[in-house]
Amino acid sequence: MKKCLTAISIGFISIAGFSQTTNKEYLAVDEYVKKLGSYDTLNMGSISLAVTKNFASKELKARAIYDWVCNNIAYDIKAGKNNDASKSATADVLKYRKAIGSGYANLFQDMCSSANIRCLTVDGFAKRTTEEIEEKKSEINHTWAVVQLGQSPETWFYVDPCFGAGFPDKKGNTFIKSFDDGYFFSAKKIFNNQHYPDNEAWKLGDAPKTKKAFYELPLIKTGAYNFSVSGFVPATGIVKIKPGKSLAFNLTAANTSAIIKVALMIENNKKQTEKVMNYNIAAGHIIFEYKFNDDGEFPVSIMINDKEVLQYLVMVE
Repeated sequence: MKKCLTAISIGFISIAGFSQTTNKEYLAVDEYVKKLGSYDTLNMGSISLAVTKNFASKELKARAIYDWVCNNIAYDIKAGKNNDASKSATADVLKYRKAIGSGYANLFQDMCSSANIRCLTVDGFAKRTTEEIEEKKSEINHTWAVVQLGQSPETWFYVDPCFGAGFPDKKGNTFIKSFDDGYFFSAKKIFNNQHYPDNEAWKLGDAPKTKKAFYELPLIKTGAYNFSVSGFVPATGIVKIKPGKSLAFNLTAANTSAIIKVALMIENNKKQTEKVMNYNIAAGHIIFEYKFNDDGEFPVSIMINDKEVLQYLVMVE
């Protein structure tokens, strides 16, 4: 493996030129909210006040609300499988302490509104498995939020507390709690490659032009936020290749200085095999290739530092 040719120093998080909130400030909010507990006996407004009262800026208040929702609401596996949004009202989410995307977004929106933060929910589409690549979905299957901090379009920000709370296990039967801050004020291009709004007016920044183009993309995983992976080759999620031919991968990333391992996780008959890659990093690109020798259809995940970044369906025939 070759070391990165250039290092990127990240001393702060820049929010689209609107604010510069340090990692230290975010971490302080995260640690504060973790200590607050579940507030089982309080209503929504009281919870919002308790979570946000120690913070002056709307950005940090929104961060505190995101933290609390992600850490105290579990994903409803059964309702998610059936795309059942019948218990997505905020009162139901607080009563049962579980939700699907619409419930997470509704609770987050209501808590923001209570804290005088302008926030709206957005219905749309998200792909979760390789079987969904190139599907023509007509039924909305996910909901997220947008937060407004100023008057210009650049001051609208994406928030997805459902994805930020954790994820179902590989079998889809158990929710794994795993807080991730990549879904708070998310990098817009990465978010747009992972989410597609039913109302295209809610595309913030560079995004796939059509729903068809969105469904042709590979699956974008949480690790893409960790390493700021905004571009990728192959550009489509289903890749056809002949046996014995090498498939070239090229990822555009910003956070390359922290990379110590790149691997492919290849699934065959529900068994996963890790293949560690020899890779080069140059000018913000992670470049490597792999030769597929056997016929078949293989879900293939790109892993960086053991974090899943992208997933393809590779058809070798």
